[in-house]
Amino acid sequence: MGKMEEAIKNRLLRRDEELLSQPYTKIHFTNHPASDDLLNDLANYPHAFVIACLMDRQVRAERAWLIPYQFKQRLGSFEIADLQKLSLEEVTRLMSTPTPLHRIWDVMAGVFFLAVQQITQRYSGDASTIWSSNPSSAAIVRRFLQFHGAGIKIATMAANILVRGFKIPVSDKISIDISPDVHVRRVFKRLELIEESASNEELVYRARELNPTYPGIFDMAAWEIGREWCRPNMPICSLCYMNDCCPTAKKLLRG
Repeated sequence: MGKMEEAIKNRLLRRDEELLSQPYTKIHFTNHPASDDLLNDLANYPHAFVIACLMDRQVRAERAWLIPYQFKQRLGSFEIADLQKLSLEEVTRLMSTPTPLHRIWDVMAGVFFLAVQQITQRYSGDASTIWSSNPSSAAIVRRFLQFHGAGIKIATMAANILVRGFKIPVSDKISIDISPDVHVRRVFKRLELIEESASNEELVYRARELNPTYPGIFDMAAWEIGREWCRPNMPICSLCYMNDCCPTAKKLLRG
């Protein structure tokens, strides 16, 4: 590893560790207060968080994470005991009427229905069992992968949010990979940690190479940089704390 690459890695890790060490504060998934209250209530509605994770595909994240609250408004409840009474047909109706809650509402109705059944049958109605008792990171990822519709991206995203956002204790973080989010990919490319044509798999393995004990830690700083300064067009390099070691920022600021 060259000196510049080492400097980039260490700078990112310092910011990541700073963010990780902060105490839990309410996570703003949707910027809709009542919806975010539901998603943050892991004590009473852990299944809301699980279902929201499963909904997060092929639509904007904010729309996907609103679904548990919107479903609750239509049903009048989000208690797991009430959800488990619903048939697939009833879930489909609630997902689609009066307006669809998801772009592929028919597919996601099935994902929703099966998630409730699995939480009821496998976890006795308490989804927090997925991450309770100080599990390994691999166990959390594996348990999310058992849900219909969950791929590795959703499973690792869920594990990462639990650890970094909710401060859930785990025995290790080795299986929590970086999420190939658009901001994260852009920042890694501009820092020249991956090539422009790199696949999501290459991004994942690059993060593993840089920090094997917790590859997903880079999500935090990279996402923040991408959202605040490293924008798709007209990046604000002069304000970014990485500008003195970022190859792209050096070129742009010099020009």
